[in-house]
Amino acid sequence: CTPAGCIALLQRSGVAVRGKECVVVGRSNIVGMPVAHMLQSMDGTVTVCHSKTAGLPAHVRRADIVVAAIGAAEFVKGDWIKPGAIVIDVGMNTKPADTAKGFRLCGDVDFDAASRRASAITPVPGGVGP
Repeated sequence: CTPAGCIALLQRSGVAVRGKECVVVGRSNIVGMPVAHMLQSMDGTVTVCHSKTAGLPAHVRRADIVVAAIGAAEFVKGDWIKPGAIVIDVGMNTKPADTAKGFRLCGDVDFDAASRRASAITPVPGGVGP
């Protein structure tokens, strides 16, 4: 369901995937691999990365489209994002915060820093999913 939501976001936003460098950060059978296959079927050039990928920041910096689905709070740093890239953050994590609950929700991407470089980015919460 989530991979299809990522693709629907791209299509409804008028993003052409054909010929684009797409990096999926996360290799799960639930999100990472299915979304990678979907992007590839749309003629995107897809690289699947994970937490142990050598030179991970360099892979992400090449990407026109980044899908972050690694399951770690703010794992993808803002300076990894290529200026003008599209960023889809699938993550749903908690991070300690000075709130009544003692935490705040955040994604797999450092939203504040990445939003200064990306042309479009999904927020967490409120981006991918219901």
